[in-house]
Amino acid sequence: MSDAPNSLTDHPGAGRLQHAPADHPPVKRAKIGVLIANLGTPDNYDYWSMRRYLNEFLSDKRVIDYAAWKWQPLLQLIILSKRPFTSGANYKLIWNHDKGESPLMTITKDQTEALRARMQAQYGGEVQVEFCMRYGNPATKKVVRQMVADGCEKILFFPLYPQYAGATSATANDQFFRALMEEKYQPAARTVPAYFDHPQYVEALAQSIERVWPTIEQEPEVLVASYHGMPKRYLLEGDPYHCQCQKSTRLLSERLSWETGKIHTTFQSVFGSEEWLRPYTVEHVAELAKSGIKRIAVVAPAFAADCIETLEEIEGEIREAFEENGGESFTYIPCLNDDAAHMDALAAIVSENLRGWIE
Repeated sequence: MSDAPNSLTDHPGAGRLQHAPADHPPVKRAKIGVLIANLGTPDNYDYWSMRRYLNEFLSDKRVIDYAAWKWQPLLQLIILSKRPFTSGANYKLIWNHDKGESPLMTITKDQTEALRARMQAQYGGEVQVEFCMRYGNPATKKVVRQMVADGCEKILFFPLYPQYAGATSATANDQFFRALMEEKYQPAARTVPAYFDHPQYVEALAQSIERVWPTIEQEPEVLVASYHGMPKRYLLEGDPYHCQCQKSTRLLSERLSWETGKIHTTFQSVFGSEEWLRPYTVEHVAELAKSGIKRIAVVAPAFAADCIETLEEIEGEIREAFEENGGESFTYIPCLNDDAAHMDALAAIVSENLRGWIE
């Protein structure tokens, strides 16, 4: 091959083909990859699609850390015989039938396109943006393999969980690292840490509330910040999630300049008989109604995109618990999704974590 410069020489890793023999396999132009990740979604809401998804999710030792000999018989013989039917029915209620996918999938695709546009505007073709899911499709390993094939010699992995938890951020990172283990030419890698206290994220969250608040006929007496729950034992074992949720609420309250007690921190999606972080959202909103609170709003700061836990659980079970106990006005404030301020915040976080790799 000629020693003359080629189109690769202006890019990271560019010169490696200049002296290669003619039969050397082709090598893509070197790029930096940004891979955003969310929890995942079933491919459909039928029994077998739900069973495959739930089996992968509930078999994750980061999610359910019981001994396999105890947990797997219960999961395979009892839980996965019944739960795919009920979970499938819930997914059917919120399914994006026009696109044949869950709302989480639709929103994550929109977020990816929005982030891709921002990276293109800032870095041109130097940065490739993709997305993956921890459970279901597109699988992390498959996307990493494709990004390596596309020439990504460095990958920034970004789990879209504002607050860190072992059952969310850590298991997403674990799967990313497993994917790297299978690559012959392993890219350099970084992971993005929790971003619950990033000023632009807090600002985007506050703005989403400020947009909705004036549209409510009568101002809510309480804003409930409902975070996904986890077993209390995980907190006692050192998981920082609970503390980061509490700080998220405090930072939001300070940004809104609201009086103490206006925002309540609660936890939803309790599973199994073990005690989880309290107060439980469904119980707390019922108690608020019983105490005479007639108007509340609910926001879900732990979710980067609306999903089954927000569109079905909050809008269904949690709303019903409030209204059945005397509540009169229930407002759900959507997740940040692909809101411009949210995407600006995520782009800023990506740029900060790319420092040293690209200017």
